[in-house]
Amino acid sequence: MAPTPPATRLDELNARPGRAQVIGDGIAWSARWSARWLLIALGAVALGLVVGRLWSIVLPIALALLLASVLEPAVRFLERRLRFPPALSAASVLLGSVGALVGLGFAIAPAVSGQSDDIVSDAGAGLQKLQDWVQEKEFVTQDQVDAGIQALQDRLSSSGDAIASGVLTGVGAATSAVVTVVITLILTFLILKDGRRFIPLVERSAGDAAGAHLGEVLRRCWKTLGGYIRTQAIVSAVDAVLIGTALVIVGVPLAIPLAILTFLGGFVPIVGAFVVGALAVLVALVSNGVTGAIVILVVIVLVQQLEGNVLSPWLQSKSMQLHAGVVLLSVTLGSTLFGITGAFLAVPAVAMVAVVVRYLDEVVAERTGTEPAAEPVEPEAPDESGDDGRGEDVASPG
Repeated sequence: MAPTPPATRLDELNARPGRAQVIGDGIAWSARWSARWLLIALGAVALGLVVGRLWSIVLPIALALLLASVLEPAVRFLERRLRFPPALSAASVLLGSVGALVGLGFAIAPAVSGQSDDIVSDAGAGLQKLQDWVQEKEFVTQDQVDAGIQALQDRLSSSGDAIASGVLTGVGAATSAVVTVVITLILTFLILKDGRRFIPLVERSAGDAAGAHLGEVLRRCWKTLGGYIRTQAIVSAVDAVLIGTALVIVGVPLAIPLAILTFLGGFVPIVGAFVVGALAVLVALVSNGVTGAIVILVVIVLVQQLEGNVLSPWLQSKSMQLHAGVVLLSVTLGSTLFGITGAFLAVPAVAMVAVVVRYLDEVVAERTGTEPAAEPVEPEAPDESGDDGRGEDVASPG
């Protein structure tokens, strides 16, 4: 093959971009993408501020969507099988659900109130035993305990105005909670009755190009939301039954209320289980001693392992799985911004964001002719024979 003429090689060298141009192109690319991500971050901050300002409206809407996603299959069953009109189906399912919850509360209340005196006496005796143990070990002297109690009494005496204002604030919060519950129930009824019209309306309003994408994303979000809530309810119910049974066997007071808290805490992943578990262990410690507390702790750890390694992976589809780090950070951020309600709504919100991200990945993969992103699979380690698992020998170093 004849060598390349010097003139041709010189032309090739001149055609290549210089170092300054390559570096400048890299800086320009970084600047463009930095500006885009900055705009996205500013949009997220603005959205958070709007949600905070409109929280009194956003909260009942979010709770109504959660309730409607759970109750929607029962409403459709009444419409298809019993030929109920939409309004009657929605009202029947909603009133039936509320009635069942109220009935369950009235059924549990006598057991809780009947144990209240024993709980108070056992807790007082347990705290006295803990105080005696601390003093015996000389962690805290009696003079320090007396000084702390006196300081607490002085603090309470000087904080009368603050306590009174706190009571008024509590009354206002209770009133706001009642209003939120009423609005949530009304919105749930309306969503169950007329919610099916929303997605077709969005598709028509957005046009053929964007409407199809919006409709598909909304359908996936609705399906994921309902599946997530129902799955969490099943997992939380199993946790509550197992932990509640252990509490009853050990003889821990307030076993039924603690089981109910376990059920409710299951809707706040990681943090809820940790808080309720710690509360159950503490109650067992002050009422049943160290042995009972250790037994309850072991049961809670085993149940959490069963939930994390068996129940959740089995009941939830793979597309709904969120990394534990993402769940923990979302719960932390939600609780920081909006309290316990934000912690409760954080995971469903992140699940909806994950649905949107996965759909965008599918669209990009379709347009670029590539495969959508899949879960990473760890490569198998080669065996001692040097086979890498694909029928090929792996060359040893050196």
